[in-house]
Amino acid sequence: MKHSEKAAELFTKGYNCAQAVVCAFCDKTGLDETTALKLSSSFGGGMGRLRQTCGAVTGAFMVAGLLYGYTSNCDDQTKKEHYALIQDIAKRFTEKNASINCHELLGKLGSDTLPTPTPRTAEYYATRPCVRFVIQSCDILDEIIEEKGL
Repeated sequence: MKHSEKAAELFTKGYNCAQAVVCAFCDKTGLDETTALKLSSSFGGGMGRLRQTCGAVTGAFMVAGLLYGYTSNCDDQTKKEHYALIQDIAKRFTEKNASINCHELLGKLGSDTLPTPTPRTAEYYATRPCVRFVIQSCDILDEIIEEKGL
């Protein structure tokens, strides 16, 4: 199953956008599913429903960090290269959607910042573009993995 298909399936089962992306890449990152779900649980709804950076995008950033991130606190070149990668992910997503900000991506639906999750109903899935963002984030990551190798 493609990463984007797995992520879309997870999202439509009720996991948040960040969880769907991070968990879909467990085969590449080596994370177990429980750790992946917990690690990314805070980032749905644009970071805890604050409607800031899209959870699908932050999920992609987390996967990129796990695959290509740096560990040295004094290797500025590697840090620079990694930040360039993160900016590239954001650029690719923005080229498709004009923004990486949840409130802008959701339009009027993005004004709800209450911590209570919106019930996942047929209407929810019919009115929100989030599954598309989850799929696009996974496709961007797969492009990068193909380009950089893994």
